[in-house]
Amino acid sequence: MKLGIVGLPNVGKSTLFNAITNAGAASANFPFCTIEPNVGMVTVPDKRLDYLAELYQPKKFTPAVIEFVDIAGLVKGASRGEGLGNKFLGNIRATDAIIHVVRCFDDENVIHVEGSTGPKRDIEIIDLELIMADMEMVERRIEKATKAAKGDKKFQHEADVFKALLEHLNDGKSARSFDCDPDDAELIASSDLLTIKPIIYAANMDEDGVANYQDNPYFQTVAAIAAAENAQVLPICAKVEEEMAELEPEDKLMFLEELGLEESGLDRMIKCSYALLGLISFLTCGSDECRAWTIRRGTKAPQAAGKIHSDFERGFIRAEIVAFEDLKSCGSMNAAKEKGLVRSEGKDYVMQDGDVTLFRFNV
Repeated sequence: MKLGIVGLPNVGKSTLFNAITNAGAASANFPFCTIEPNVGMVTVPDKRLDYLAELYQPKKFTPAVIEFVDIAGLVKGASRGEGLGNKFLGNIRATDAIIHVVRCFDDENVIHVEGSTGPKRDIEIIDLELIMADMEMVERRIEKATKAAKGDKKFQHEADVFKALLEHLNDGKSARSFDCDPDDAELIASSDLLTIKPIIYAANMDEDGVANYQDNPYFQTVAAIAAAENAQVLPICAKVEEEMAELEPEDKLMFLEELGLEESGLDRMIKCSYALLGLISFLTCGSDECRAWTIRRGTKAPQAAGKIHSDFERGFIRAEIVAFEDLKSCGSMNAAKEKGLVRSEGKDYVMQDGDVTLFRFNV
């Protein structure tokens, strides 16, 4: 999974990226500090996998990972190539989802490219640039489908769908808010549009603001925008996350308690990302390796096996599965088998989050 961190210059993108990846991306009080996208890999915390590692003491421990990309700040005119617009748009296109960092604090010592804090305005600036870039792509798709329809009428429907989408975009609305049936949605998804990507709004506040974020008017503005387009919103303080990243685990827990928080911003961001993209994890375990595998919710057993190796899917026979909580309550795989909790599932089985799985195959 690849998540692109975007936003206007100086809203806290690189500070947040540094905090969650410990990758040390440059951070400075002026626009375009991030010129090339910085990339950091982050392991997904999973207490279930930690338990399996303690149980099996494997030679190898492999958690799931998320790739974060810190993308250069955007300015007005990016869709026409202004600033670093072309690179910005190209880098977004390569991600699975967008984390849009929105400045939700006042600080006269930190320059704002627009001169003042304004979450709604800032979101609209980026949305408009992405929408304008999408409109160009949709216009090209309409032109192509219209030409094809002269020889094959089945392309006329495609042209009509994209014409309706173009009107929607022209009203300043994102492609992800376009209402259509599943078949048309699948057609639109094939066009690689920017505003169709799932989005998390990271409302970046100062320490006082994040402690009482529900009462923060800037956060309320961002939350209302997110609700209108079925996006996720995440209250966060990039500076606090940066400070926590330097602490030992025990000190980090104490720091969170002092702030009245149960989880770090990174943990909450990962949960938001999984929910946004409809992702779950299944687990494999043994003396050689304990590993978490990320799949989309609704994935069937053979396709999940294919995540491990294409031969597993091609020669799939069955999956031997026990729910993690059942395995934990029994204390061992053998005890779970004795209680009849290890199931044999076939090709139509839909994988569940936390399934501890052994695939049987023959090629």
